[in-house]
Amino acid sequence: MAQYKVPVLPGDGIGPEIIAEGKKVIDAAGEKFGFDVDWIEFPHGADHYLETGELISEDSLKELSAYEAIYLGSIGDDRIAPGVLEKGILLAARFYFDQYINLRPIKLLEGVWCPLKDKTPADIDFVVVRENTEDFYIGIGGRAHSGMSKDLLEVNRTLYNAKFGLDIETDSEEIAYQIGMISKEGTQRVMEYSFDLAEKRNKHVSSVDKANVLSDIYGFWREEFNAIAEKHPDVKTDFNFVDAITMWFVKNPEWFDVVVTPNMFGDIITDLGAMVQGGLGLAPGGNINPNGTSMFEPIHGSAPKYKGQNKVNPIATIWAGAMLIEQLGEKEAADSIVSAIEQNIKEAKVQTYDMGGSNTTSDVGDDIARILLGQ
Repeated sequence: MAQYKVPVLPGDGIGPEIIAEGKKVIDAAGEKFGFDVDWIEFPHGADHYLETGELISEDSLKELSAYEAIYLGSIGDDRIAPGVLEKGILLAARFYFDQYINLRPIKLLEGVWCPLKDKTPADIDFVVVRENTEDFYIGIGGRAHSGMSKDLLEVNRTLYNAKFGLDIETDSEEIAYQIGMISKEGTQRVMEYSFDLAEKRNKHVSSVDKANVLSDIYGFWREEFNAIAEKHPDVKTDFNFVDAITMWFVKNPEWFDVVVTPNMFGDIITDLGAMVQGGLGLAPGGNINPNGTSMFEPIHGSAPKYKGQNKVNPIATIWAGAMLIEQLGEKEAADSIVSAIEQNIKEAKVQTYDMGGSNTTSDVGDDIARILLGQ
């Protein structure tokens, strides 16, 4: 029997409840397909931070780096200012482990109500590959107050006027700036991953950018996309401005197979994708380093107001667990979990409130495990 050690960060809010159901279903899959998972729980989250003042230490990150995959519940707590936990734990892990792929399947399962008229599971089955470590998320930026930095304000005015041939006096008392950066290496590796994935699917990669306006950063993105595309002549390609792709996701989702996008745009369009596939309760995600430590999670938040009520939908977390064990090499088991999720939805007997039912979080986990085991 194959043995796997998997660290778990249940996190905050509903995190422990949904992670419990994900573990339950993976354990059932292990029973059926002949593998065993040793779950190793880590405390990092709001309670740990409030008790110790620690977000996640270098020692903890080093320990986690010994494992191939991490299972994450959710991060965020209304007792702590927004961004503290998210940056200090979630983003810290993504950057430390160089999880440069954010993988988001956008798949409409049979039995799920779709908000798009006349669209079926045959129309909505694509994957968004979001670059996960660059762009406007690199953390370079700041603010300047006139009383603190007249020189900086003057430099800003001078550069702006030189750029556009203007002569504008700047009387602003404060400016804010954020710098986006993409590298050749970072851009190439996410695109190579996307083309390799398309080779296993329907051989079509769609690129997202805003090269018509942000021509320096996203013009470079487009040039690199063309260079990688030349190495994959059998894969069809197309370009989409980010504003346009939000329209096409709604009007013609069947056009897409693999969508590759810079970090910021991917952050936005994957939430639209979640709604297209039926809602955040059905949306899993993976933060992937193909040669290192990856991390799998639902894309929704921690929903503190539902903490401890055993009422939220665990399907996104269970599906993220399927992605996790596929990363470990258990593809047949992963596919069976997704099939069991779909059967649970089609039968419509055991569902949480967001899907029109009255069952609990643990009821849904029990039912998916039952279906998986053929009981």
